[in-house]
Amino acid sequence: MAEKSKRPQKVYTLLVEVGRSKDDGLPPGSTGAGLLCYASGVDEAEAVRETVAILKQADLAPLDVTGYGTLEERLEQGDEIDPEERALMQRALDENAVIVAQMTPFGA
Repeated sequence: MAEKSKRPQKVYTLLVEVGRSKDDGLPPGSTGAGLLCYASGVDEAEAVRETVAILKQADLAPLDVTGYGTLEERLEQGDEIDPEERALMQRALDENAVIVAQMTPFGA
């Protein structure tokens, strides 16, 4: 019987929109925020689930997630990805983690 091969982890670029919650740490007066995240997973669905779970643990209120694909997919689409962004993606892969690269508050 053949062993089930382990699917490799990939890193996905996700944009997560969060609303307000009691202890979210967002600036007073903001209505929420957009978070640029790099998340590892065997597929985009897993990366989204992990990201949402971690943000909820951090007292954030995820409302919507938009996926922009893997590094390879983004390069195929013509995105320019600088070395700093690539380093964060590699860190997400190495640590099997979710990295929040940027947080932009809304309506502050």
